[in-house]
Amino acid sequence: MFSKFFINRPIFATVVSIVIILAGIIAIKSLPVQEYPSIAPPQIIVSATYPGADAQTLATTVAAPLEEEINGVPNMLYMTTTASPSGSVSISVYFQIGTDVAQAKVDVNNRVQIATNKLPEAVRRQGVSTRERSPDILKVLALTSKGNVHDTTFISNYALVNIVDDLKRIPGVGDVSIFGNKNYSIRAWINPDKLATYELTTAEVVNAIKSQNEQYAAGQIGQEPMEKEPTFTYTVKTDGRLKNATEFENIILKSNADGSSLKLKDVARVELGVEAYYFGGIYNNNPMIPIGIFLASGANALEVSDLLDKKLAEISTNFPADLQINTAYDPTTFVRESIHEVIFTLLLSIALVVGIIYLFLGNLRATFIPVLAIPVSIVGTFAGFYAAGFSINLLTLFGLTLAIGLVVDDAIVVIENVERILRDEEDLSVKDATIKAMREITNPVIAIVMVLCAVFIPAAFMGGFSGMMYKQFAMTVIISVTISGIVALTLTPALCALLLRKHESEPFWLIQKFNALFEVGTKLFSTGVRKTIRFGIMNVAVFGVMIFAIYLITTRIPTGLVPNEDKGIILVINNLMPGASLGRTQKVSQEVSNFAFTDPNVERVGAMSGIDFITGAYKTDAGISFVRLKDWDQRPRADQTSQAIAGKMMMGLFQNKEAMLIPVTPPPIMGMSTTGGFEMYIQDRTGSDIQVLDGYVKTIIEKASARKELAAMRTTLNTNVPQFLINVDNEKAKSLGVDVADIFTTIQATFGNTYTNDFNLFGRTYHVNVQSESTFREGTENYNDIFVKSSEGRLVPISSLASIKRIVGPSVVQKFNMFQAAQISGQPAPGYSSGDALRIIEEVAKEVLPNGYTIAWAGTSYQEKQLEKSGNTAFIYAIIFVFLILAALYESWTIPFAIVLAVPFALFGAALAVYFRDLQNDIYFQVGLVTLVGLSSKNAILMVEFAIQKMHEGYNLLDATIEGARIRFRPIVMTSFAFIAGTLPLALSTGAGANSRHIIGTTVVGGMITLTLIGTFFVPLFFYLIMKTKEKIDSKRSRS
Repeated sequence: MFSKFFINRPIFATVVSIVIILAGIIAIKSLPVQEYPSIAPPQIIVSATYPGADAQTLATTVAAPLEEEINGVPNMLYMTTTASPSGSVSISVYFQIGTDVAQAKVDVNNRVQIATNKLPEAVRRQGVSTRERSPDILKVLALTSKGNVHDTTFISNYALVNIVDDLKRIPGVGDVSIFGNKNYSIRAWINPDKLATYELTTAEVVNAIKSQNEQYAAGQIGQEPMEKEPTFTYTVKTDGRLKNATEFENIILKSNADGSSLKLKDVARVELGVEAYYFGGIYNNNPMIPIGIFLASGANALEVSDLLDKKLAEISTNFPADLQINTAYDPTTFVRESIHEVIFTLLLSIALVVGIIYLFLGNLRATFIPVLAIPVSIVGTFAGFYAAGFSINLLTLFGLTLAIGLVVDDAIVVIENVERILRDEEDLSVKDATIKAMREITNPVIAIVMVLCAVFIPAAFMGGFSGMMYKQFAMTVIISVTISGIVALTLTPALCALLLRKHESEPFWLIQKFNALFEVGTKLFSTGVRKTIRFGIMNVAVFGVMIFAIYLITTRIPTGLVPNEDKGIILVINNLMPGASLGRTQKVSQEVSNFAFTDPNVERVGAMSGIDFITGAYKTDAGISFVRLKDWDQRPRADQTSQAIAGKMMMGLFQNKEAMLIPVTPPPIMGMSTTGGFEMYIQDRTGSDIQVLDGYVKTIIEKASARKELAAMRTTLNTNVPQFLINVDNEKAKSLGVDVADIFTTIQATFGNTYTNDFNLFGRTYHVNVQSESTFREGTENYNDIFVKSSEGRLVPISSLASIKRIVGPSVVQKFNMFQAAQISGQPAPGYSSGDALRIIEEVAKEVLPNGYTIAWAGTSYQEKQLEKSGNTAFIYAIIFVFLILAALYESWTIPFAIVLAVPFALFGAALAVYFRDLQNDIYFQVGLVTLVGLSSKNAILMVEFAIQKMHEGYNLLDATIEGARIRFRPIVMTSFAFIAGTLPLALSTGAGANSRHIIGTTVVGGMITLTLIGTFFVPLFFYLIMKTKEKIDSKRSRS
């Protein structure tokens, strides 16, 4: 017998356990810590810039050629495209979970290079970038100047030169971006009236800057080959690029015969300004420059955050005295707090389990034996994490918390059986009793370990998002249970033989009372089992009713992906009327900040104006505020959660007549989306005008907003943004000898921003831009003040060559998988789940949309829809695997049914508990159900195994069934109560991340309660009925 070796060699058994613990301790130091494993789809972003182009032009001339080549890149899930009014295009390509990100970047970049020749010349000059990063922001840093000693232009460029590059080099950082693009730029502010006076055009000014601000290579004097051997070789240098605003002012535009010249400063104001003026930010009501830090796909958020903090502390010692750096947005705060809460729950679970074990065993020596299984199994599991490449995250910690109740099971079964034999057979020594006990229960222990592992093995090999979630949890339980099985067969029997006594002293009076009460309970249980079997047909009918009840309850439980959590932050989305100026947006952002500070739960507020945070597009009529709440322990009440505070803010901000202000909470999983709620795209596959798509989207928003299940409905598409359309008369321009390109260059330099070339400062390259003074671009009347030059040198007013009219159109154009699309976002209303929201918005969209318009999902919504298709897969395979393992162990196709039929009792309790606590059916609920399959089978195995043993000893079927149930009742109740006690802290926990713990804890606690209180009566019934049927069939076969 395997265990006898260790009973005879207890030191050997102890060494095995010590080695397991040491391996775990060593592994813990090397394991990364994070919220979730790498479950967000990797993302590659392709960016291009076409200065001055509108969104629709960008979509057709820049985005379309790139999309055509990128589409179909290996392992691609989907791609989204955003063309913004600032002249930028961003294509986000999402890949299947587990894709090699480096290879994906290479694949995308290769395809981008193919498309480059199809792009406009201005785009090729700026370059097309391909980079890899997570879609979620790791941190937003707020740089401010104490006392406003320095303006935001200085702060932004100081950060660009002295901060950004250092942060980009940190391992795990995908990208670092200064929002607002306040990079230094030589700005030439043209006066069109002066140009006309000197008979010059904007195009001539641009060409003069290009020709006189250029680095030319002059070669070398004495460079080989030479007829005569030179003594020296000299490099020839030219003045090259200009260095400052003064040198640019002296650029010569026109020379006269008398030697005089017309310079740039005569027709323009030249200064060192910034590249863009469409952005503003505040932090705690002070001007700020925000720096967004994006995580690289698959990187460890906590580890990277620590490295960032360390680097910032290092470089901040060299900051100017007034420069301050704060964190406006940091989701890792929630992650750290969540992990601390789970660790506290883990320790509390251990304490409760120890208490339950002592209550049942009644003495410290006996309690010490199974308790030792906890550190060996739990700490040893970390060595398994290291070998499997796992991290310490919420899923693995949840698995360990549940495993606490599981890992003591095997040891409890061993020690309880040893004590029972010592009581029943007083002539046996402790050692002999231990050997006999191990003969009886070695097979059940192995069966329990195999069944619990079999439950999770299918989940460990599932793919995609749900597979990654299941895998972490499943492997945690598999590793810990396997180690506990090893301990139960090695260390536990060795310690039993050493520490147990034949005659223990009287236990504590409370334990005596408990034992007496439990003896009464055991007798009542035996009587109950007998009556359950006697009224077997009626009870089978009751079982059928319970199955139907399970169906009814589960269909009424709302569905979701993962629960929303209080992450300690609220995002306020700010949208003004289309075309609103930056100044108006900044005023609203200030009002949001002031309003937020009226709530005592708010700690700090940062705001960015001029950016649409949903699409990433820079637009003057949009903004976002980051409202950071106080720590969770300072907000213990239900009305102090982020969701409750966001709801109150919604009511207050609704009074603002200037803007639509929507407070939302962050998404539950970093890297899946920017904001919480659902994310859907309406695709136009007909090629119709975007106004048609806008009409359908507005109808969907209107109908969806009327549904009680949905809230905060919004879309990124707005085709009513005021615009002006210029129509050039190409025929007339040709007849007057005017180059059409000069017309558009002049218009862009007047009303837009013309990038000419570059200059160098602080070792970096910055842009030179030409634009008219503000007084010449205030309205359409300035259209009459600009001229172009004909081939004969005459000035021709543009107003005679082109007409201008007012129109409306989209400021931002989005595409999904190459088709023109509109993004629709929203939140489930209070009391409803994300699954409810997806179902309703899909129902509304299908009702509105005609043929040719389709629905596509993105972000967390995409993963939730995938989960709907595969949600029951792990549960079904768990039951199949358990059945097959049991069939192999018992060499029977019938006995496993008696064990598997215990599962519905656990499902009934789990569904009932989740339903009455208003929780949802999500990934944690499904993980809990899979766990209950193993726990149900484990309890049933103990009863069935001993019933079979009693039949072999000569008992008839009925007596064997009842006796087997009676003998195993105490260890079953003991292990069940230990497990319930270990998981109860999950179900009742508070603080950061409590919602996830509530679901998984409630599921398993509810399931175990009904399994213990009801299922233990029915398992003997099923065994009796199955064996009775088998006996009748065998009898008929023998007679025939």
